[in-house]
Amino acid sequence: MTNNYILRRLRYTFDLSDSQMIALFGLADMSVTREEVSAWLKKDEDPAFIRCTDNQMATFLNGFIVEKRGQKDGPQPKAEHQLNNNIIFRKLKIALNLIDQDILDMLKSANFIMSKPELSALFRKPDHRSYRECQDQILRNFIKGLQLKYRASDEPQDEENEAPSPKVTATPDKTQQALKRQYEVNDHLRAKKENDALNPKNKKTFEWQVIKKK
Repeated sequence: MTNNYILRRLRYTFDLSDSQMIALFGLADMSVTREEVSAWLKKDEDPAFIRCTDNQMATFLNGFIVEKRGQKDGPQPKAEHQLNNNIIFRKLKIALNLIDQDILDMLKSANFIMSKPELSALFRKPDHRSYRECQDQILRNFIKGLQLKYRASDEPQDEENEAPSPKVTATPDKTQQALKRQYEVNDHLRAKKENDALNPKNKKTFEWQVIKKK
């Protein structure tokens, strides 16, 4: 999942204009132009598309935190030059002042089930024994939950127009495997449907009919 994808989803979810996005970067001491913002928001296949770097994405999220929570006293945090899903997730949690139950409820609204220990593991320090990587599917479903909370009354647009997801449950010891279950469920149902269609028992066969002469 790319920074550009996340940026597009957050813009849509919180209904941010180009001017508002420029202002958010400014709150974290980065000056960007409307042309840059427009290029970052383009779809990947668009010739005008420009990749949003980790440092630019981190700066935007830092500005988002300042906008939602206010400026902190003292030196402001520096934007990271290398991001991962865990850091992005944590910044969004801070910006929106979310507790664990808030996040679990949002994930549940997107048909993704996690336990509190599983969620807490995503916010541990990387060297902690309970630390877990935040897979794309977790972050994607969290952002989908944000959209359902903050723009539930609006019709989804473009890439936000996604089919409903089957319910997925993550488990502490098999998190990565469980994260793939959403796609496996779809594949299984599709294969079953194809097999049923090919099964001779389900096919109607031709039968000779006896015609009685009058």
